[in-house]
Order: sequence, then structure tokens, then C-alpha cells
Amino acid sequence: MASPILVRPAFDKVKVVPTLIPAPTRVEAAGNQIKLIDEYVGRVNSATSQLSIAHMRSPGGWQEPGQSPEFEEFTIVLRGTLRVEHAGGEMNVHAGQAVVTHPGEWVRYSTPEPEGAEYVAVCLPAFSIQSVHRDA
Repeated sequence: MASPILVRPAFDKVKVVPTLIPAPTRVEAAGNQIKLIDEYVGRVNSATSQLSIAHMRSPGGWQEPGQSPEFEEFTIVLRGTLRVEHAGGEMNVHAGQAVVTHPGEWVRYSTPEPEGAEYVAVCLPAFSIQSVHRDA
């Protein structure tokens, strides 16, 4: 039996190289306490509208206003506990766990434990003030 023939696209016609992102941009956070948000990829740091990737650190007792965003958000908790309130109740997401929230779904994030939380959030499409639709 003959081996299949593999056809590869001619990528070498266009020179594409990886893009280094040398550092994140610190962006302002909503909430009752200071929360650190360092955007690596997104509208602010890399002029990327397809998605955003941010490293977040929030103190114990931090809470932000509720929101009904137009984007999907994937969050991986690295340290501590992130509480996610939603229309059906609430859940605690612990270090080593992840949560996905969906466009149009009402959610509110907080860090109820004294040690706060550290996490990485990926939004599709990228986070924007215009598309987050925070509660008044």
C-alpha cells in the first residue's frame, strides 16, 4: 500500500514571525478596592480586538459591579478563590480550577477570602468598556 502524499501550503512566500509582547499594560479596574489588571494581549496593550488576555490580582473583600458582557470569558484561578455570582446562584472557583462565562449572561466577580485571588482571564472578543455592560 502506498503512503499518502502530504501537501503543505506554501507559507514561505510570506515572511511571518512571532510578535514579542515585552510587557503588559496596567489597566484600571472597577470595584470597591484596588485590583491589579495587567493586560498582555487586547485592545490596550497590543491593539488586538479578537481576544484579550489579562493577569489579575485582587485583594480579599474585593467586589466589582455586576455585568452582562457581550464576550465569552475564560478564567483560570492561579491562587486563592474567585467567587462568580450569576442569575442561578453563585460558585467559588479555587486555585487550579477554571470557569467560563457566556455572552449576555449576568455575572459578578469577587474575592471573598482574606488572601484574595490571582487569575488569568481570556475574553473573546477582547474586553472593552463598551461591551462589558456593567450594572449602574
